[in-house]
Amino acid sequence: MSIRANSLARSRHNVHHHYDLGNDFYRLWLDERMLYTCAYYEKAGASLAEAQVAKLDHVCRKLRLEPGQTVIEAGCGWGGLALHMAEHYGVRVKAYNNSREQVVFARQKASLRGLTDRVEFVLDDYRAIDQPCDVFVSVGMLEHVGLRNYRTLGDVINRCLKPDGLALIHSIGRSHSRPPDPWLTKHIFPGGYIPSLGDMTAIFEPHKFSVLDIENLRLHYARTCAEWLENFEAVSEQVAEMYSKEFVRTWRLYLAGSSAGFQSGTLQLYQVLFAPGGSSNVPWTRQYQFEPKPGTD
Repeated sequence: MSIRANSLARSRHNVHHHYDLGNDFYRLWLDERMLYTCAYYEKAGASLAEAQVAKLDHVCRKLRLEPGQTVIEAGCGWGGLALHMAEHYGVRVKAYNNSREQVVFARQKASLRGLTDRVEFVLDDYRAIDQPCDVFVSVGMLEHVGLRNYRTLGDVINRCLKPDGLALIHSIGRSHSRPPDPWLTKHIFPGGYIPSLGDMTAIFEPHKFSVLDIENLRLHYARTCAEWLENFEAVSEQVAEMYSKEFVRTWRLYLAGSSAGFQSGTLQLYQVLFAPGGSSNVPWTRQYQFEPKPGTD
């Protein structure tokens, strides 16, 4: 399988192609926090916005966040998770992102919410991360890293994560390895690659990370994409005026196809929790993931 490597320059170009379309575009159909990853429908009747907040808390509980910890986030989107971790779990976050549009938005939100002393948004690639942390988290970035760079991502996590730390990667996945979809690569995600769990071991095995928990939320993503599509259809005329009718058709197909892919099992959504191999500071059972954290919202 020949997959072109994502160099620093190519990664920045790929991010610009998708995420720098304009905050006004994404604001039309995402939730108010601008969360563009799989929601977590903890309750059957939850709205998209409620399910997105539930996803943030689900990730934070898995990572056992404690006040005063230092968190590194790789690929922070519009800053929703970083801001939530700082505001509701009392941690300090340094979040990296290649998208200028997203970083500007996230910095504005941090300022408005009085969190600039606890959250720093860095306009840079994950490969530049070099400071120690108690927790490393990446939600929705691995799809853009490129298979050839998985070992590099593992190297970054290994040099930053403290010996008793925890890390989590949340990524679209597949049940088996296969080449990238040519249509998606051309029109939506240049440089993208959707990994199998086998592919992801290139991150964990070279550094002997212990994989502690793997959860598959694919049906949650099927519903998330369906709700995004419904929101998108409601503003499709505005989008056509901003871009073109062809653009609307392209994104309609992307969102509908994604929902169908998760529904059918062609696509998966993995959350992988892991730790340094020698660490015994790990959860004894999974029960803690489903209990409200004392003293948090």
